[in-house]
Amino acid sequence: MTRLSPVPYEEWDAETLRPLTGGREVPPSNVLGLLLRHPALARSFLTFSAHLLARNTLPERMRELAVLRVAWRRRCAYEWGQHVLIGREAGVTEEDLEQVRTGAATLVNRAVDELETAFTLSDATYAELAKELDERQLLDFVFTVGAYGTLAAALNTFQVEPDSGLGDEGGLR
Repeated sequence: MTRLSPVPYEEWDAETLRPLTGGREVPPSNVLGLLLRHPALARSFLTFSAHLLARNTLPERMRELAVLRVAWRRRCAYEWGQHVLIGREAGVTEEDLEQVRTGAATLVNRAVDELETAFTLSDATYAELAKELDERQLLDFVFTVGAYGTLAAALNTFQVEPDSGLGDEGGLR
């Protein structure tokens, strides 16, 4: 049972959602409904989220693998379900998903795991990432992991239910 129910769709304030939606109509979403409980927070967080989703300098597949690893580690069914769909559009394969689930020693998994446990990257992991990513991409990587960790904490704390139609990819529920 959700601890903080989402604002009903028919009560959504399109202006509060504008930083993410650009004014276009979006379908119902429990995470957006939750954020609308706090309009000032919603505007600020959605502005940041729009960068992470639409203007992020990371390769899309890498971004999604990082988000999925955060969701898996944090046992966040909502984030996992959403980003399995987004990830597939970005080229994430079933083999990739299995590597995320099992914590295979991929560069992205290692980097996310270090950020999630030590809140920093080891010199070795940083050097390996820096061979693949420029300065902006390194910043986007760290902020993507941190932001999705924060979102997973909120979704889990408020027990936000996955949107209807999302499957239980990987048994998180």
